[in-house]
Amino acid sequence: MFKKWFGFGKNEEPSEPIETQEAIQESTQEATESALETVAEAVDEFVEETVQEQDELAQIEAEIEDTDVELPIQENDQDEDAENSSGFFKRLINGLDKTRKGIVDRIDQAVNQYGEIDEELFNEIEEILITSDVGMDTTLKLVENLRKELTLRKVKTKEGIHEALAAVMEHMLTEGTDSTLEKRKPSLYLVIGVNGAGKTTSIGKIAHRMKQDGHKVLLAAADTFRAAAIDQLRVWGDRTGVPVIAHQEGSDPAAVIFDAIQAAKSRDVDFLICDTAGRLHNKKNLMNELEKIFRIIEREWPEAHKEVLLVLDATTGQNAVQQARLFKETAHITGIVLTKLDGTAKGGVVLTIQSELGIPVKLIGVGERMTDLQPFVAADFVRALMEMPQESTEETAN
Repeated sequence: MFKKWFGFGKNEEPSEPIETQEAIQESTQEATESALETVAEAVDEFVEETVQEQDELAQIEAEIEDTDVELPIQENDQDEDAENSSGFFKRLINGLDKTRKGIVDRIDQAVNQYGEIDEELFNEIEEILITSDVGMDTTLKLVENLRKELTLRKVKTKEGIHEALAAVMEHMLTEGTDSTLEKRKPSLYLVIGVNGAGKTTSIGKIAHRMKQDGHKVLLAAADTFRAAAIDQLRVWGDRTGVPVIAHQEGSDPAAVIFDAIQAAKSRDVDFLICDTAGRLHNKKNLMNELEKIFRIIEREWPEAHKEVLLVLDATTGQNAVQQARLFKETAHITGIVLTKLDGTAKGGVVLTIQSELGIPVKLIGVGERMTDLQPFVAADFVRALMEMPQESTEETAN
């Protein structure tokens, strides 16, 4: 019975000869070795491809780190556009939190420590402002004006110091300059700035804002020497629904501007925004490039209003001020776009730019969303910094 169940007994077939079994084993071994060799070759090929992909990815990441691109955040743009100025003011308060802790909170601590307004307190305030990247000359001017304002107001309390300091800062930010970004039609905005400052991202956000206001907008990719700059601008063009005029990488920036102007005139565009000049390592070449571009603009579109906007990264503090000085030597800058205020304790650089360079800050950024780049309103900036209530939202709606 057991023999029948397990398949052996009288009816079982005779076993294979020994020679046949050895041949089968040898054949099986050869097949196994061949299969193992095939698998090994496949593994080696996979590893080689993986290493190559990793190298390519590392190269792409290195190029991105060397550029100013901030990938667009996929959000509900309709919700963003519906947000009013009070919403931006709240984000401005949050965005200036690090700067507030570095300046206002430390001044409050000094006032509480000294108890009265005297020379030692003013010396402490000077040190706080200087170490917060406000700048020496600007600090001395601000403290001197604060002395006068406190005397005029007969201030003796911390709350009074807040009000006086806010008034002095607002006066310094509005003295002798106009922070309004002109929106005359037609207008050409030439946007410059070093790599990494957020130039391309700012252009995309400006274009978005203009289009949402019902204007016809065109972009020009004239930063032709920076790796991936053209592709980055095209990404923003696709995201905002704004057409982009571009040539191949390495082409003449002035030629791109020329074609963009012709396209803007033929399409009856309201605003032409040009991305260009993303380097400062050779001021002579930069100056020659900008002069050529300016000549073409004046010759081909003299009736257009011109703005030269310099994009600066607020997180770089006094380095941003130095960049502004250098660019000012090569171009007539009409306004500053100050980005990344939400990621720095050096927001006091706004005062330095205005006070020492006389260039108005026209747009500020406090985040990555489309609506996080807004017109600069000195009163709102100061009140957000001091964490005081917003007085009016009329100006920010412009």
